[in-house]
Amino acid sequence: MTDLKVFIGWDSREDIAYQVAKSSLLEKATVDVDVHPIKLQELVDRGVYTREVDPLASTEFTYSRFFTPWLADYRGWALFCDCDFLFFGDIAGLLDYRDDSKAVLCVHHDYNPKAGVKMDGKVQTTYPRKNWSSFMLFNCDHPSTRKLTPELINRESGAYLHRMQWAADDEIGALPEEWNWLEGWNATPDSGFPKAVHYTNGGPWFKDWQNVAYADRWIGMAKAIDPDFRPI
Repeated sequence: MTDLKVFIGWDSREDIAYQVAKSSLLEKATVDVDVHPIKLQELVDRGVYTREVDPLASTEFTYSRFFTPWLADYRGWALFCDCDFLFFGDIAGLLDYRDDSKAVLCVHHDYNPKAGVKMDGKVQTTYPRKNWSSFMLFNCDHPSTRKLTPELINRESGAYLHRMQWAADDEIGALPEEWNWLEGWNATPDSGFPKAVHYTNGGPWFKDWQNVAYADRWIGMAKAIDPDFRPI
């Protein structure tokens, strides 16, 4: 039996980022983990994703991430994370934070980026609970989580979805910062490594972002996956 289902956002421009996120997660995992990409086109082809194109959407999984509970058949616990993650921690540690009273758990960042543009030229927008939805541990059986039907996801605003207005405030549990450590924003640990590094501003798959924290580890994994890897 799978201990945890994991869905990672996939973007056609950044497949290598997905591959490194998946490989680094599986390398450290000591529990049975089932990892899948969330590919927008597959949801479109199945007729379940019908939202209009949002010019402010910075990735192909801006909204499709909220299909995680649906993809997990609204059963058990399922993790969503963006593709721009590098894992140092054992994902089994997340299981200790499961709480049936919560609809979702995430790191409660107070994140206000100063840069107006992201790594790939996309606009960097600022809004309440920014980055909370980049790493979400869903309690798929919870009544509030079950609200995340394809119909609701296609209908509701980005603010409603990303600010988790589909759940009551006391149903949004907290995870430690080390599970969504924002590179360039959060303080470097005095010792050891964060559990999960999030390259929210720019990652080593971009040629202008080679000097970010833990880049050597990321690049080493990328080249092990694809010996011909070159930053874009």
